[in-house]
Amino acid sequence: MDTFEAILARRSVRRFTAEDVSAPHERVLLEAAFAAPSSSNGRPWHFVVVRDTATRARLAGVHQWSGLLARAPLVIAVLARADTKYWVEDCAAATENILLAATALGLGSCWVGIWEQGEMPNPDEVEALTILGTTADCHRCLCLIGLGHPAALKAPRTQFQPSKVSYERVGRHAR
Repeated sequence: MDTFEAILARRSVRRFTAEDVSAPHERVLLEAAFAAPSSSNGRPWHFVVVRDTATRARLAGVHQWSGLLARAPLVIAVLARADTKYWVEDCAAATENILLAATALGLGSCWVGIWEQGEMPNPDEVEALTILGTTADCHRCLCLIGLGHPAALKAPRTQFQPSKVSYERVGRHAR
């Protein structure tokens, strides 16, 4: 699968088979994360790999949309050092790399946003950090990614919207 095929094939998957994600695939996902661009190459990220059933169940209760994490055999939490300026942007790039790598490997994935805009962490983020063994003084949590073998395949698709493309200036929709 080439890069563009992976981009179009990447879909949010919330149901997984019981098959585990292999250690080599886990390594590829993490290598993809570390290959992401980062402001001034600061690389403030820290990834927590969660396979423990009880911990995944606790993370599944953190957020209204995080229930899928209990069904995913692998969860990767995307954290960053709390003392960095562009951690959200850097961790977002790493997250997208994980999602695309998962698709290229034939895995399903879905990310659950935990961070909400603001200097102070919200209660969901504080709870996720506590479960993961850290605090908001040390780390921030952008998202939790559920990964596994998809229970059903979704067809690739484009969501291209020509009305949201302008040429040379906003509102000019033709060349």
